Amino acid sequence: MSTPLLALVASRVRFEEKQLLDELDRRGIPHQQVDARSFSMELSAAEPARLPYRVALIREISQTRSYYAARLLEQAGVRTVNPSAVIEACGDKLRTSLLLTRAGVRTPRTAVALAPEGALAAMRRIGYPVVLKPLSGSWGRLVAVARDEETATALLEHRSALPAPQQHVIYIQQLIDSPGRDIRVIMVSGEPAGAIYRRATAGWRANIALGARPEPCPLTPGLAAACRDAARAVSGGSPDGTVLGVDLIEDLSGVPHVLEVNHNVEFRGFTTVHASPRVAEVIVAEAQRILGGAPCAP
Repeated sequence: MSTPLLALVASRVRFEEKQLLDELDRRGIPHQQVDARSFSMELSAAEPARLPYRVALIREISQTRSYYAARLLEQAGVRTVNPSAVIEACGDKLRTSLLLTRAGVRTPRTAVALAPEGALAAMRRIGYPVVLKPLSGSWGRLVAVARDEETATALLEHRSALPAPQQHVIYIQQLIDSPGRDIRVIMVSGEPAGAIYRRATAGWRANIALGARPEPCPLTPGLAAACRDAARAVSGGSPDGTVLGVDLIEDLSGVPHVLEVNHNVEFRGFTTVHASPRVAEVIVAEAQRILGGAPCAP
């Protein structure tokens, strides 16, 4: 029997993947980086796929490739972190919102219009200002705030002109009056590894990729409870073997509202604020736990 091999699925090695690979080396865990762009798998039932991996950390930057890589690996009996069902749930903001709402997780008021023509009425019901977001995407791209109907109309005209049909579905959220920051909590198997504030330095968006400043955030019982509920919601009630980034915003009374849940969480900003715990160490320790319970490859 050979040693179970761990795959780190990523077409780009960013800061986070480098940290994970270094931690795998430090622990002596047999592993291989798998470039999702080069991966293929035979689906024939007569010749079932026999892969050397027993656990795969899905760190692929492409939403489409990450989902299908997880599906294929799971078909071959590989335990994936995150599972394909979680990637699917988190990769579409409408699916995420439906799951959070069904689980009773507090979120900003949210509406979805299936075409730009129906969006103004939804915005009036919520009340300006509102935030328009694409159903998928990250780093704050194509996210815009409409503080009045004139701005909203201009934004909808832009969305109508985009070629992708998915961009014509308008996802609208209430803009919470907040202290000018949001919160990122990293969750590993349903438990918080730590939290940071992300304070906007230019404009209203608090994305690290857009220059937001990370600051220490106390992990209060209320914040931790909201994140546990969110992790359970997007994982079908069983967050074991998941690594998630829960983004929240506090209203002026300090009550947290879950904005979204990310399945390919970046943690560079976290490491500039917290020396401990090391996020890569927590993630790899969890993967090692899962690997230890996986059957060995023949």
